[in-house]
Amino acid sequence: MLIVRGLAGGTDLTGTLYERGEQAPSFRGAPDEDAAYVWVCDEFYEVSSGGTVQVVDDREINLAFESPMPRGFDTREQALECAKEHIRTQFARIGLDPTHVEFEIEDGSIEAENFG
Repeated sequence: MLIVRGLAGGTDLTGTLYERGEQAPSFRGAPDEDAAYVWVCDEFYEVSSGGTVQVVDDREINLAFESPMPRGFDTREQALECAKEHIRTQFARIGLDPTHVEFEIEDGSIEAENFG
């Protein structure tokens, strides 16, 4: 399992990449269990009221969350590229420049590496 974390605007978003041979979550909408790599991460967007208050880029915003949409991939490279794009998209949805997102990846040994 890999933990993929995107950092921008003074906050972060973390998703999980389940690798070949690991038990990915099984729930409605989950990819076929034969997928070699499964990416799961929250999806959210800014709302004018309600939701969860989060401080992003020194301002308070209200976030509404959508159900995570797991995605299956054949290769690790495809899965990591999707993970990065997914995280960039979530930050863009709340008004942050997606090109400023920095990435960290943690594996089972909790070692982080830069993945910019």
